[in-house]
Amino acid sequence: MSLSAALPLVFLSSFASAQTATVTGSSATLSSYEAASSTQTQRIALRGVHMTGWGAGSPKMRRRMIADLKAAQLNAVVIALKEFDGRMFVKGVPLAREVGSYVNAIPDLPQAVGEFKAAGLYSVGRIVLFADDLLARRRPDLAVHGPDGKLWTNYKGVAWVDPYRKEVWDYDIEIASKAAAAGFDEIQFDYIRFPADGDTNLCRYSRADHSRKTAAAALVEFLILARARLKPLGVKLSIAVFGLTTTVDNGMGIGQHLERMAGLVDFVSPMMYPSHYHKGEYGIPNPNKDPYKTIHLGLRDASEKLGAQSWQLRPYFQDFSLGVRYGPDKVRAQILAAKRVGVESWILWNPQNRYTWSAVPKEENNEKD
Repeated sequence: MSLSAALPLVFLSSFASAQTATVTGSSATLSSYEAASSTQTQRIALRGVHMTGWGAGSPKMRRRMIADLKAAQLNAVVIALKEFDGRMFVKGVPLAREVGSYVNAIPDLPQAVGEFKAAGLYSVGRIVLFADDLLARRRPDLAVHGPDGKLWTNYKGVAWVDPYRKEVWDYDIEIASKAAAAGFDEIQFDYIRFPADGDTNLCRYSRADHSRKTAAAALVEFLILARARLKPLGVKLSIAVFGLTTTVDNGMGIGQHLERMAGLVDFVSPMMYPSHYHKGEYGIPNPNKDPYKTIHLGLRDASEKLGAQSWQLRPYFQDFSLGVRYGPDKVRAQILAAKRVGVESWILWNPQNRYTWSAVPKEENNEKD
């Protein structure tokens, strides 16, 4: 997600709940939170914002974000640790040294995480997986290629690494392991998919028998491996997926099957930015102008898919303007749409760390629909 990554593409061409008890306010004790708790009433609704690595690395910006989150009665922060261009902000990873992908955006990662946690905030480290331009260019043996053997790139010129390559898996899991050691409560994998925003008919992978079926199986296998290596470190796991996976069942050509992947992680975050839906999706003339209906219909479908596990849903909502101005009314509409289908957790996204705090309903649990 990042600005190009926050708006990674216009979603693919049109494809046509269980209520959780919550604890609001950043004063809630989150260290004892158990996503997989069998007692549903003990689950805490996680509501927060995404923060860039550069923002998290600035003491001044950290202090301001913490104050804003507490004032808005939010309790979580998602921090970017690796971006779609391949730059990453976690020290001590051997392959990162080899390819030069480490950038000192967060000089003291444990201290940064510790400040958020000391304020009672649940901390999530976000790691982009297979959209990795830097690694693909410096280790072309790990990249997606075209029929001519050259690097395949998407419409924006970004190269991808091959999601079948186990060395790529090990690299990203090693980054996640270092992040867990720095104190994060949770690791979130983004771009856990095959390419979509380009001429994917030209993509050539290390598996000659690549298909929708093998793509979906590879993502599941990656999550199984990540879970085995990371769960012993005491962190939760989550994934960020296309918004339309809440409705579409065919993997969308990128390997993302919501139900299959959800069973291997603690949370699922569909990126439900209304600006990213085609006109006419869900029968809505312009989803970008009708965020309430767009979110309501998408999360209704997701809740039906996941059934008793719908508490895992923690969607990303749009807090930026793209084609339509998004002020407090449109940001708040997304939150209320989720609430009315029983989805209590969410994350706001703005690529510049500028959030519409006035859009967040105060004392949401006491608010009548």
